[in-house]
Amino acid sequence: SSMMLSAVDSKLRMEMGSEKMLTGILEPLRGLYDYIIVDTCPSLGTLTINALTAADEVIIAVNPQLLAMMGLQDFIRTVKKVRSRLNDRLQISGILLTMCDARTNLCKVITEQLTETFDGQIRIFKSIIPNTVKVGESIYYSEPLLEYAPENKACKAYRNLAEEVAGDES
Repeated sequence: SSMMLSAVDSKLRMEMGSEKMLTGILEPLRGLYDYIIVDTCPSLGTLTINALTAADEVIIAVNPQLLAMMGLQDFIRTVKKVRSRLNDRLQISGILLTMCDARTNLCKVITEQLTETFDGQIRIFKSIIPNTVKVGESIYYSEPLLEYAPENKACKAYRNLAEEVAGDES
């Protein structure tokens, strides 16, 4: 993405029916793809609401840090509001832990807390995306991680996630 998205977000707020703009763009493409993935910024702005309104499912990516955990509850409330007001198809597919450093106590504690809090309510994906410099490098060089560092542990974790998600469809 680019910084221009921040301008789009503010302009969308001024448009009638702005929550459904992305739905209108993606709807004709639904039959052409098995999956359409929309990655959003970590905010609850108009672009994120658009993505939720257009989606069938949402994977909630959570960085195991205290502030991200606090924001998780807000995001879940927002998903429920979008489901009741704009998109009754929307479901939470699961929570994905990302940018994890399994060596730290904080990561372990927050992972355990997440599991305890949502066990039986929201799926916690088995795949955990580790924190690695290769992800940042692939973004810097504008290359997909799959091409930039296919043997990297984060790339392998993303492949595992894809198999985990696709396995649900079988």
